[in-house]
Amino acid sequence: MGKVHESITGRLRAFIEAQHMFFVATAPAGPDGHVNVSPKGIGGSFVVLDEHTVAYLDYTASGAETIAHLRENGRITLMFCAFTGPPNVVRLHGTGRFVTLYSEEFAELAELFPERRGARAVIVVDVHRVSDSCGYGVPFMDYAGERDLLPPHMERKGADGRADYRRRKNATSLDGLPAFDYDPA
Repeated sequence: MGKVHESITGRLRAFIEAQHMFFVATAPAGPDGHVNVSPKGIGGSFVVLDEHTVAYLDYTASGAETIAHLRENGRITLMFCAFTGPPNVVRLHGTGRFVTLYSEEFAELAELFPERRGARAVIVVDVHRVSDSCGYGVPFMDYAGERDLLPPHMERKGADGRADYRRRKNATSLDGLPAFDYDPA
């Protein structure tokens, strides 16, 4: 059975930090927009900052739905599933904000993550609900390693190429909301 916890401590923190991937869910405020669920999994891209705060490095990629939704309403849920060992699913519900690579705060936060090539922001989540559930329906899956594709790809583009890519691909969400429109023209 599911259980709600006061904070991210002990076995929950250990479980979260041991996972190779997690999922991020956000949605626009209105009933007609697209709900977004994104898998995340570049090694070292997630940290628990304290018992009620987590952060992850947001890489330049094909979309910027999470940023668009956070700009609009701040709602975010992170989910971690056990694919090995005892079954478990942990959800962190909260309010998120993003710190772009152009912000003074970015440099300090980015130091928390070993792989920063292609980063566009750090997503910081103020967690107000921590829960876990059985995870009995989650299959066993073996971890075979990292896909070393996105960071090298973005590194090859260079700073100007990444900015151009973000201007073309990340400025608005699927629903036309402002997303990552911070790159200078």
